[in-house]
Amino acid sequence: MNTYALILIVLIASTMQAATGFGFAIMSIPFLLLLLDPRDAIQLNILLAFIISLMMIYKIRHTVKAATLKRLIMGSLLGTLPGILIFIFLDVRPLKLLISVLLLISTCLLAAKIRFKESNTKEFLMGVCSGFLTTSIGMPGPPLMIYYAGTDLDKATIRSTTVAYFVFINLLSILMQTFLYGSSAIVWKSTLISLPFLVLGIVLGQFVFVRLNQQRMQQLIYLLLFFTSIYLFVTTIAQ
Repeated sequence: MNTYALILIVLIASTMQAATGFGFAIMSIPFLLLLLDPRDAIQLNILLAFIISLMMIYKIRHTVKAATLKRLIMGSLLGTLPGILIFIFLDVRPLKLLISVLLLISTCLLAAKIRFKESNTKEFLMGVCSGFLTTSIGMPGPPLMIYYAGTDLDKATIRSTTVAYFVFINLLSILMQTFLYGSSAIVWKSTLISLPFLVLGIVLGQFVFVRLNQQRMQQLIYLLLFFTSIYLFVTTIAQ
């Protein structure tokens, strides 16, 4: 494993997560897959994402939208079981291809200013999708990014609510994966190496957040989705 590459990935991804409330898995997973076994990469990503969310949530807890958080959590409970079955038993390559195509289509729709009306049902369904994607490939953020980028919620509420949700879903996912599948020493060693740079990324991300207006945040979300979909598709095809 290339330690310097790991440090750079964690630093950039944690900065993005702290700035937007999203982005850690989206920025880290495609590159961690180049360094580690796919399941080790997924577990490392979930563990680091849990730590960064836990470190962030206390300071921003006052702007969490509790009703939305509850619906996301309830929905995620339906998605985690089929997701963990994918993680344990199936090849992740076909799933990665499907996700890359869906992300690209969604990004094009969002860039075309497709709007979403907030609703309890949509939030519940986003939770289902997010729970499934977390336990299967370690990426809880894309469904929420797609949904929230098309709403009029302010950036502080979006960030705090998603971070609070990530605390729950990442902890649940890493516990399910560890007890039902197990984990390797490289996951925990990589976590320890990454911690100082995770903290540095949070500090840098907070600096970016206060200077990021709502429009810029949406543009950044579109860019993240587009980059991830293309990168996932190309790297998966090339395997």
